Amino acid sequence: MTLSRNGALAALIAIRKLTNKKAPADLMRRKIDAGATVIDVRTPGEFASGAWRVAKNIPLDALPGKLATLPKDKPIVLYCASGARSAQAARLLKNAAFTDITSAGGLSDMPS
Repeated sequence: MTLSRNGALAALIAIRKLTNKKAPADLMRRKIDAGATVIDVRTPGEFASGAWRVAKNIPLDALPGKLATLPKDKPIVLYCASGARSAQAARLLKNAAFTDITSAGGLSDMPS
């Protein structure tokens, strides 16, 4: 079966929606209230321009080298600017055997 250009684009959009799915705000709030580590995977410059109140800044490109410093026994909530980098970070952590990982999406998606 051959997909048309529009069909291929629709398939890519559907895949992206599945892989970049962000968690509902109430779930993030419960995890944070339960002691989750909150990680901002944006660049240091982005982080300096405004961040969620208790977030640690570990840029996505530095995350592989910081895995040993992160708790595997408690939840981790990740966010970035739009949700793309936090989704990548979530996949990285899940592949490294972290079990309770939540991609919040962007900073604007974080609970108030």
